[in-house]
Amino acid sequence: MGKIKVTFPDGTIKEFDKGITTEAIAKTISTSLAKKAVAGNFNDQLIDYQQGLVEDGTLKIITKDSPEGLQVLWQTGAILLASALSELYPKMHFGEGKTTEHGFYFDTDNVDGQVAETEFEKISQKMKEFVKANVTIEYKVLSEQEALKAIDGDPYRMELVKKIAAENNGQVAVHVLGNFVDVSRGAKLAATKGVKIFQLLSVAGAYWKGVSSNPMLQRVYGTSFFKQKDLEAELKRRQEARERDHRVIGNDLDLFFVDPKVGAGLPYWMPKGATIRRTIERYIIDKEVSRGYEHVYTPILANLDLYKQSGHWDHYREDMFPPMDMGDGEMLELRPMNCPSHIQIYNRHIRSYRDLPLRIAELGMMHRYEKSGALTGLSRVREMTLNDGHTFVTPDQIEEEFKQTLQLMVSVYSDFDITDYRFRLSYRDPKNTHKYFDDDEMWEKSQKMLKAAMDDLGLDYYEAEGEAAFYGPKLDVQTKTALGGEETLSTIQLDFLLPEKFDLHYVGADGEEHRPVMIHRGIVSTMERFTAYLTEMYKGAFPTWLAPQQVTVIPVKNDLHLGYCEQLRDRLVANGVRVNIDERNEKMGYKVRQAQVNKIPYILVVGDKEVAEKGVSVRRYGQDNSKEVKIEDFVNEILADISSYSREVK
Repeated sequence: MGKIKVTFPDGTIKEFDKGITTEAIAKTISTSLAKKAVAGNFNDQLIDYQQGLVEDGTLKIITKDSPEGLQVLWQTGAILLASALSELYPKMHFGEGKTTEHGFYFDTDNVDGQVAETEFEKISQKMKEFVKANVTIEYKVLSEQEALKAIDGDPYRMELVKKIAAENNGQVAVHVLGNFVDVSRGAKLAATKGVKIFQLLSVAGAYWKGVSSNPMLQRVYGTSFFKQKDLEAELKRRQEARERDHRVIGNDLDLFFVDPKVGAGLPYWMPKGATIRRTIERYIIDKEVSRGYEHVYTPILANLDLYKQSGHWDHYREDMFPPMDMGDGEMLELRPMNCPSHIQIYNRHIRSYRDLPLRIAELGMMHRYEKSGALTGLSRVREMTLNDGHTFVTPDQIEEEFKQTLQLMVSVYSDFDITDYRFRLSYRDPKNTHKYFDDDEMWEKSQKMLKAAMDDLGLDYYEAEGEAAFYGPKLDVQTKTALGGEETLSTIQLDFLLPEKFDLHYVGADGEEHRPVMIHRGIVSTMERFTAYLTEMYKGAFPTWLAPQQVTVIPVKNDLHLGYCEQLRDRLVANGVRVNIDERNEKMGYKVRQAQVNKIPYILVVGDKEVAEKGVSVRRYGQDNSKEVKIEDFVNEILADISSYSREVK
């Protein structure tokens, strides 16, 4: 038997017999390590604990308490689920089992009808039987013909087998649990007893391979942990996620909807949702105009040649809708970005150094060619309106303009009470010559400039290679979502490339032509994504200044108190407050509860006493107690609430 050399994370190199397993190697190190270990990471690939090593390489032993250990557990949970389903539903076909950010799933197709969540208890019981029996999960390498025979005509796994065989010289690695043969990639535990703590979660539709022209499969989701407390924490997180899901809240509060007759990813904004959006749009336009931005409107269509010149067609084509042939040689494109349009505005006139910085901004509508499976409520759509801006500066104005843009961004975050964010400097991956514009000098210069500006400002940041735009590095503001994830909400991007591509100039103080630098920036992302983000952050209880309905007035008796309520409403409307009167023929207690359910910031109740004293009984959202105030005092209170962006005034 031959020997292999194994290199460990600390640099130690040891020699072992060829075919030795990670388990055996762990035992040579310590018994306690062997008990905690669940898999190996060999040459940067997760492998089964009992899979033999046949070549030299680097090995990291994966333990239960590591993120990779959890991935192995979830991969095992997926095959355990599939094996149980195959026994309960003999006619079921299987796609792939994969891990998610918080668990696992398996794609299935049952000719006798898809699985309902009401059947989860039965499925879970079958899974527990496998766990109790501690069934071995075998790792095998089969020939293509052996693998095809083992899966017994399953059309989806047949396709996977042929693909894997073509990539691996006719060999297919599989895992076998009971009678089920899994061709999904990924390391598994050695036996089923490790998946004692699990929970089936939900079902959803998913196109095979994510392509809408393929069959719709059923995706069965689950999760598992090594400790019960971790499962309980995950279930609590999921409950919080459901309560904050902007799609659920949007439906409950009637903010927006998506109609499949019209198309996925094309939201309709209902009056309440449109009010929130309109408030955000007016706010950001006023904020930007006060900082020297000139707002414009540009077409959502442009000649395809414009995007070929900008480079979007070469670097971004897969995310663009197909061009429209106008029949006379003209090809029009739904714009994926606004920057070429703003360049046209810059080029409209001869520019002097005295004109710079020139700040152009727009709430610009864009379209992205997103696949149906990737669309999510308002956060991932096909049509979106970006709070976009482009500043054209001289090279020596870059740092000051960068600082001013960042100050604007921080001010906006304060008004919306966004506090949990961090800065990411996004650089190119120098090895990816296809994704990024090929100009080493430009990249080195611009990346150093951005880093120097951040250092001068004294701000904390982290660096991320491979996250830049194709034309230049950028500063991304990474915000924590209400559901615990992270997303880019704002960005500032330095661009030396597009001014070159479009041959932009300004006349300097020396009377000569010079090349400007372009700064791309988005403060509050798209209206769609920002509204989704705020909906989840506020849990639908929008602060008064943003709330679609700020006040509801409830008369105790319509015949006695409605006239006074109408006077009160008119006064509030005259001051720009969004208010309605609930004059439905329902009990007052029911109306109050409904106002709370709809998360209206102020509830005003009007009865005999209020009419007599020219006052109102005020209850704030989320509070049980009311207070009696004069109308004048209430008007002053709510106007102060709105003008301060619903922040506490110190």
